[in-house]
Amino acid sequence: MSENIDLSELRIAVVDDHNLVLEGFRSLLTRNGLRHVELFRSAAALTDILRTRTYDIYIIDVELPDMDGFLLIDAIREAWPSARIIVSTIHDELWTVRKLVARNVDAIVYKSLDMAHVMEAIRDVSCGEHYYCDEVMAALGMMRNGIDHPSQREMDVLQAIAGGLTSKEIAQRLFISENTVESHRKSLFQKLEARNIADLVMKAVKRGYIGPI
Repeated sequence: MSENIDLSELRIAVVDDHNLVLEGFRSLLTRNGLRHVELFRSAAALTDILRTRTYDIYIIDVELPDMDGFLLIDAIREAWPSARIIVSTIHDELWTVRKLVARNVDAIVYKSLDMAHVMEAIRDVSCGEHYYCDEVMAALGMMRNGIDHPSQREMDVLQAIAGGLTSKEIAQRLFISENTVESHRKSLFQKLEARNIADLVMKAVKRGYIGPI
């Protein structure tokens, strides 16, 4: 960690749809010497100026009313590939962590934790390091403990199965053949040791691959 770094000139964008959360961030950041803090109450408010204005660090939630937070991460990366992104979220499901890590976000901090963790994340991220809170590290440990996890494409199929789609509908949605869908379906049943669709979905939720149905 780099506790002695001067943070005063960092430009910070915070995106959250809850006013109390935004004001909490403003208070925390200004109290710690950050002078250039801009608050956005929607993803659209940020994306509207994304290509004309840049920030050193973006602090965002992944659950926003007007845009999926993961899509917002992609939009920020598209506009500014070297953008440093801190995700502050209440979602601690394994599938959420998997998607955030796959997007190589610079830090993940749960909202249930003391906000001092946000300052630790800012200090580390501003030095080019990653910061994952202990709970995220525990989730990452579960992902790396030798379990044969579904691939990203299998995760797409799994999500579609949980949504009640048929193999034909999944094939059309993912632009793959029905035979490929069936191959992924078979692999999912083997990896999750599921007996039927209901058992597959139940185990997927329990392991955190998908959210509750």
